Amino acid sequence: MIIKSSLIHLPMGPRKTSYLLLLLAGIGLFLVSTGVSYAFFNFLKPSGLSDRKSPGSVTPTLAAKKSKIDPSIPRTETCPLNGEMFTKQERDVWESHRPLGIMIENSVDARPQSGLSIADIVYEAVAEGGITRFMGVFYCDAALSGNITIAPVRSARIYFVNLISEYDGLYNHVGGAGTCDDPNVDPRAKAICLINTARIKDLDQFGRAGDFKTCHRVANRTDKEVAYEHTMACFLDELYKIAAKWKWTNVDEKGVSWDKNFVPWKFQDAKEQLQGEPAATVSYAFWGNSFEGAFDVKWEYDAAQNAYRRSNGGALAVDHNTGDPLIFNTVVVQFAKETSTGDVEKHMLYDVISSGKAIIFMDGVATPATWSKISRTARTIYKDSKGKEIKFNPGPIWISILPIGNEVSYN
Repeated sequence: MIIKSSLIHLPMGPRKTSYLLLLLAGIGLFLVSTGVSYAFFNFLKPSGLSDRKSPGSVTPTLAAKKSKIDPSIPRTETCPLNGEMFTKQERDVWESHRPLGIMIENSVDARPQSGLSIADIVYEAVAEGGITRFMGVFYCDAALSGNITIAPVRSARIYFVNLISEYDGLYNHVGGAGTCDDPNVDPRAKAICLINTARIKDLDQFGRAGDFKTCHRVANRTDKEVAYEHTMACFLDELYKIAAKWKWTNVDEKGVSWDKNFVPWKFQDAKEQLQGEPAATVSYAFWGNSFEGAFDVKWEYDAAQNAYRRSNGGALAVDHNTGDPLIFNTVVVQFAKETSTGDVEKHMLYDVISSGKAIIFMDGVATPATWSKISRTARTIYKDSKGKEIKFNPGPIWISILPIGNEVSYN
């Protein structure tokens, strides 16, 4: 202020006037050059070095925010997959589709995953080496969600192929274990071979060369640098557009509806509650203390929501698209025979076409159960100790498949 005041009030002769003009010109030149430099270097900045986002934020071009349903619209329509109630508008959309299973990885670098919070059902099992993998089944809750990012998407495993077959569903993945003539893969683990021979409605990113481009590598999905294999993202509406192009909508190319032979699970009404031992906290591991507990799971019951909140590796599990925690109304622990093939790729097998024991967690309690699945396309059915089919709570369902003999702690 003193300098400015001096410039204004001092008497100005020719020399002082020239000096002032030079000074003002210098300041103007400095400001212009600074602005040009800023714009220039921002123009040259690589897209992978974009401004960092806070956890849970979304790049608008990569993931649409879930559509908001007017709360005044009545929820009168029951989802056939998990019994949750939806609006007529949502049902009109999902009835034009079929269930969509997407392989989503669970390595530490994959977290937080994108899209799991809108899955109706999530299956979880070890892919290899004690590292678990998910298959989210998307149908009802995804109906009005838009072109949501699902990531990171990884390769197929044969036991997940056997599970998506229950829905005659679309199956999205990035490659997978074993073509029919692959000498490095145990025949029992050849997921790609089964996909082809069983005519699974396959949305493999590596399939139909040149015709499938809806999945892309997104290196900056989260705020951390990860290896190339953890960067594949697929997009919900784009997957359904590809399926429609190949005549896989609610009916197939022969006009057969996906649910012609589908057997829905049974669901409790508002007055019913599961009976069992208290289970406000549930904990289990897949391969003991491998990876320093990075794949250990903990569920905590939230009585207000009558649902379980998931933690993985000691950290709260959230959906990167929204930042919201993963909350599921029913948690199933299903014990299955585990076999190590010993092939070059060290593939694992989980016998999901069989029968065995299970534990169902709902309403803050645990109840022992049995499960059975008589064929690849048959529904997995869960029954209580009296042989009566268990009714699940309406809402998202999480199914973890553990090796027989693993411990599950709850109290």
